[in-house]
Amino acid sequence: MSVFLREQQSLVIKRLRKEREKAGLSQLELALRADISQNMINYIETGKRTPSLDTLLKICHALNINPAVLFSDTEEEKEEAKKQVLDMIQRWM
Repeated sequence: MSVFLREQQSLVIKRLRKEREKAGLSQLELALRADISQNMINYIETGKRTPSLDTLLKICHALNINPAVLFSDTEEEKEEAKKQVLDMIQRWM
């Protein structure tokens, strides 16, 4: 698997966990709402398993979020990327 794909998977996992925590749900509560096992939630959040599209959609439905939330950069992430680029430019000047 390419570095790009691993980084993207890591970001999606991070966003999924953030959305679960923002909703105030434990892994068990999310699992019950999504009708999947708590182990699967844990495996997904720790990167041990890659969810199927069906599982990912169930989780998004249980969190009441659009799946695009997991794949699009937040303003916070965009600002952090901009800061990193500016820092790199400053170092080379």
